[in-house]
Amino acid sequence: MKQLGIVFFVIFALYSCNTIPESKTKSLFNGKDLTGWHIDVPAMDENPDTVNPFIIRDGLLVSLGTPGGHLITDSVFQNYRLVVEYRFAGEPGNCGVLVHASTPRALYGMFPKSLEVQGMHENAGDFWCIVEDISTPDMEERRGPKEEWGITEGKKRRILNLTDGSEKPLGEWNTMVIECVGDEIKVWVNDDLVNYGFDCTATKGQIAVQAEGSEVEFRKLEITPVSELTKSE
Repeated sequence: MKQLGIVFFVIFALYSCNTIPESKTKSLFNGKDLTGWHIDVPAMDENPDTVNPFIIRDGLLVSLGTPGGHLITDSVFQNYRLVVEYRFAGEPGNCGVLVHASTPRALYGMFPKSLEVQGMHENAGDFWCIVEDISTPDMEERRGPKEEWGITEGKKRRILNLTDGSEKPLGEWNTMVIECVGDEIKVWVNDDLVNYGFDCTATKGQIAVQAEGSEVEFRKLEITPVSELTKSE
């Protein structure tokens, strides 16, 4: 019986290490207000009456697109899986989710130091390096000539995603999953693996969504802790 108890304990321990309790998944917005977030919109510096481009509407987090800026979590996150459900309800346009965000306004006086996962219509899943860097397979093919790579203004900071046609038709909800574990980042759009990077120069930071010209609705921003043992293959 003692040996059986030991076996059971080992199995239980292994199982516990390789599963994530559902209770650890949490929403990053409460559907009512912007608790847990702060706004960084340069236009508000000179004119406090500037319209806030980030609102809660009908339980959805909405980026109105203008004026340009970012909605940034107060908390810093590391080793997680972020599930984002979003759509362009009107005209197609541009938006993105930034991970490992840190120094504000590090690029073009607006973008925080981070790694952007692109949400732009028909480009979802591209990486944009914003004063942080990442490597991918076939990077020269997807980023351009190596001598032009960089992480600041004027450099080739965009790394194209791996697929075409992963997005839903305009107006329908897309599901983007961003998994950040260690120095790796994986991105799925509607269950298609659309990008994978490694040797990221940051492994933790804040999460941000953009106001970058187009109205975007978010109905889910849920985060779940992920360990090296449970990351997706």
